[in-house]
Formats: sequence, C-alpha cells, structure tokens
Amino acid sequence: MFGKRTSFGGNTPGAAAVPRPAVAPVVPAPTRPEPSRALDAQKRPDEIVDVRSPEAATRDKEYFQTKSAIFNALIDSIDLSQLATMEQETAREEIRDIVAEIIALKSIIMSISEQEDLLEDICNDVLGYGPLEPLLARDDIADIMVNGSQKCYIEVGGKVKLTNVRFRDDAHLMNVCQRIVSQVGRRVDESSPICDARLPDGSRVNVIAPPLAIDGAALTIRKFKKDKLTLQQLVKYGSISPEGAEVLRILGRVRANILISGGTGSGKTTLLNCLTGFIEKDERVITCEDSAELQLQQPHVVRLETRPPNLEGEGEITMRDLVKNCLRMRPERIIVGEVRGPEAFDLLQAMNTGHDGSMGTLHANSPREALSRLESMITMGGYALPSRTIREMICSSIDVIVQAARLRDGSRRITHISEVLGMEGDVIVTQDVFLYDILGEDANGNLVGRHRSTGITKPNFTERARYFNEEPNLVEALERSNIEQHEILGA
Repeated sequence: MFGKRTSFGGNTPGAAAVPRPAVAPVVPAPTRPEPSRALDAQKRPDEIVDVRSPEAATRDKEYFQTKSAIFNALIDSIDLSQLATMEQETAREEIRDIVAEIIALKSIIMSISEQEDLLEDICNDVLGYGPLEPLLARDDIADIMVNGSQKCYIEVGGKVKLTNVRFRDDAHLMNVCQRIVSQVGRRVDESSPICDARLPDGSRVNVIAPPLAIDGAALTIRKFKKDKLTLQQLVKYGSISPEGAEVLRILGRVRANILISGGTGSGKTTLLNCLTGFIEKDERVITCEDSAELQLQQPHVVRLETRPPNLEGEGEITMRDLVKNCLRMRPERIIVGEVRGPEAFDLLQAMNTGHDGSMGTLHANSPREALSRLESMITMGGYALPSRTIREMICSSIDVIVQAARLRDGSRRITHISEVLGMEGDVIVTQDVFLYDILGEDANGNLVGRHRSTGITKPNFTERARYFNEEPNLVEALERSNIEQHEILGA
C-alpha cells in the first residue's frame, strides 16, 4: 500500500471511481462543534442558527490546515486502486493505521478525541461524502442544501437551519459532487454544469456548478427516510385522517387512475410510494423516473430511468421515450415519478388503453390547476389538438386527483381528494370527496385543522369499489368522516 502515488485528491475528479460505503457515525470531538449541534433544542424552531463563533472559526481554519497536510501525506502513501478492492471496514482500518503513523512521524500534538475526529473525517473524505456524512446519517433531516464550500443548510421539521458543516474549499465540494453523480453514470463539470442524480438509498440529488453557480457549486439533496413512510404513519403525523387513509387505500386497491398534485416539498413522492403499497403482488408494474426514487415492495417491478445527452449532445432518453416503451412491455400499471412535459399525452393514452391503476405526480397548487397544467403540457408537446379533445381525454383517463400541500408552519397535509366527473360544455367538472379545513393555530404557531368528507357517500369510483368488494368500506369511511352530518345529529 505504500510508495505508490495516485491521482486522487481534493482537486481532481478521479475520486469518483471510489465506491461509497455505508454511512458511519462520526465520533464527536470537544474542540470542534459537531454538525448536529446546529440544531439547538433551546432555540425557537423558526430561527436560523449558526453555531460558529469566531474562536470556533479560527479552530476550524487550523484544523483544516492540519488535515490538509496529513491528507496530502496519506495520498502519497496509499494506493487507491488496491483500496477500492477492499472491504469497507478493512479499508477504513488501513487508512486509520496510515494516518496514525503520519501523525506520529510529523510530531503533531493532538488529543485522542481530536485524533479520532480527524481519522473519521479523512475516512469520510476518501471513502464517503466527506463533511456530508454526519448529515446523511441523520434520519430527521429532510433536505441538505450546500451553497458553496462554506455554507450548508438543512431542513428539519419543515424549517431551514444553518449548520457549521464546511468543505475545505470549492475544489473539495466539486470532488464530492462528482463522486455522487458518477455513481449513476453522470457527470458534472464546466461543460455539463447541471446534473440530476440520486444516492444509493434513492435520495434525490441536484448539482449546479460554476460558471452557472457564481459563488461555488450548489448541491441539493432531498433525503429519503431509511424507513419508508406508510399510510398509517401519515395518519400518525396528521397528514391524513384514518378515514381519509382508508379512502386512499381503496383507491390504490381498486385500480383507479390517480394523479398526485402538489407544490415542491409537499410530499408527492412519499404519498405515491404509500399508494403503490396497495398494488397486488401479482401485477406487473413499470416505473419511469428522471432519478429512480420510488421503492416499490412488489416482486414484479421494472424500474426505468431517463438518460441525459452525452458530451456530443447525443444519446438522450427522455421520459416520453420511456413511457412509450412501457406500452410494449406488457405493463399492468405504469407509475410516472413526475409528469412535466409531453409524456403527459402518452401517460393519458396508457391510462385509456387498459392500464388501469396507473399513477403519476405533477406540480400544481390545486386539483383544478393540475388539470390546467396537464392540458398545457400536452399542448406544449406540439400536438395540434383542440382543447376540448384534450380535456375529453383527461376526463376519460384520470379518475382521482389527490392534492398534497406544505402549509406555512412546515407541516404537510393531504388537502383534497377530488374525482373527475366529466365535461359540461368545454369545462372539466370535478367533485371534492375529501377536504382539509384549517381552523386556526395553536399557541406555538402550528396550524390546527381537520379532515372531513364533503357528504358524498357514493362517489363515481364507487362502481370500481363494488367490483373489488370494497364498497362497504368506502361508504363507511366517508360516512364516519362526515363531520357536518354528525354535528347535525348531535344537535
């Protein structure tokens, strides 16, 4: 392992070939504030907290200088081609032994805790994602937002916080970005400065690099929880009532064509994952996504992912290409991660041609707006179809629109379950079956509300429910959640 110079370092993209191990816990050191302390439990949840004092910043500067000197000596002494073939724990032990020897040779005075902290940081730099590792290890973080090498924000509980996580320099940040995107066969550099990718656990990654990002690369990670949320957990968190969850379960079970609508960060993909949990295990399901995030539990699932163009601008595979190819693969359900372009037309056609139970998500603020956006996307695809024809296709394809929203207190709620009834003249008629009413807020500033049915106990999809022997469950759930009727009877 000694005496062989490699090309790995903070300024080269060669590190992308090194596989990332499982996330390891970071050993805390008393002299350096750990990233998790960026969230001070005593602070108000809406504050943005920066735990770096001037003294801590000075210590960080000295720490980075020491770490860089040891890191460079390590690179001169280690053969990464051999390191990449080792088991994860073996590679870590090898690095720790060499770093300990370098510290002794350079006569660097460090406490045991400081040395453990340094060893962990260097292992993360060589084998993992560097300073991001402690953040990735935490399951309570929803988003990680890196704005250049010196600022890293996280979202916890719907609120954004500033952490003390820093990169050595812009080259170090770009090196980590390159390592992430290379794992899914993509690249990010000056010639291709925008990239969408994913982590091995399905977490969504976006990188935008200089020269487009003026103050250094911007890295955004939408983290997925290790334990996937279920409808029962959504009920526990108040995102939907038990009766509403029963309605959603029935919709997933009876093969209704569902469009999930919502704004950024409203929980569309999480809800889609929950609904796919009710697909029968003997159905063939094909998913199409820009970055493969969905994790279906059924045994017969084919996962497809789009591909960006290469350096010559060739070889691009679009979402529309994937959806069109799905129709040749004998799918029983087609799941589109996000509808954002001309593929909307192909998805509607699939829903119309025997692929009942297909689902997709799109960005919109209400069910009515979702229908308008769907029509706009089809029109932008270059289809010279009259508006009425497009609307008729939408009506005959989509059964239900489920609206998710992120409220101003950071909570996520399912606000509408609306069914598409048909056309009256040139207008699409929808009907709300389930709603969320905001009643006010509590002493802590959290919104208080309730889910209720609108009094419709036999919506249009009752026929489907009857076919699957779910009609009694549907009617019971809607009647139990009819709060106005209960209040009248109670009075």
